Amino acid sequence: MLTTYETVQPYGEAEIVIQKSRFLAFVKRTETAEDAQAFIAEIKAAHPGANHNCSAYMIGEHDLIQKADDDGEPSGTAGVPMLEVLKKRGLKDTCVLVTRYFGGIKLGGGGLIRAYGSAVSAGLEETGLVRRDLSTVLSATFDYSMLGKVENEVRSSSSYPLKEIAYEENVRLTCWVPAGEEDTFEGWIQDLTSGRASFSRDGVEYLETPVPFKRDKRL
Repeated sequence: MLTTYETVQPYGEAEIVIQKSRFLAFVKRTETAEDAQAFIAEIKAAHPGANHNCSAYMIGEHDLIQKADDDGEPSGTAGVPMLEVLKKRGLKDTCVLVTRYFGGIKLGGGGLIRAYGSAVSAGLEETGLVRRDLSTVLSATFDYSMLGKVENEVRSSSSYPLKEIAYEENVRLTCWVPAGEEDTFEGWIQDLTSGRASFSRDGVEYLETPVPFKRDKRL
């Protein structure tokens, strides 16, 4: 499993108009080729009157699954430029489809490349990007008398985001702890509680943090 990587929010869409042609961009997080193909089929079925439904996806820990489809546009003017946008942004497990309704004005090869790239960028911006960090879900249990101090320190720390607090016989505070920092976190909590905390490691999850979208000035 990757320690950290960037992808998209679960779903989003956007529309741009270039020379009277409408370009509708659909974006989805897909973790398998089957998921991506099902998504593409779903969008195509929803737009039977479109002139083109061009798509691209990049999937897998090492981007081993990649596909680009021009769907009738001149070869290399749609799917590949769309895939290149995903590659340049380093996005994993991402599928994009751009539906085109032709407006009557031909754009030429270069114009199509820019149009499809711009549509994907608009779709990504509207959808939103996230960074996923592999984290251990780690709980510390201690006496209620220590809650104020521990909670304040945890909330002030940017290293260990608070997931939840459970008010049981003793208080149980759960954080996302970056992979490899479990012992450091436990030692920190023990210092705060004078060694009176107990711990449980409850598996691993990816913690998602929104990533600011930076526009590509070339598009």
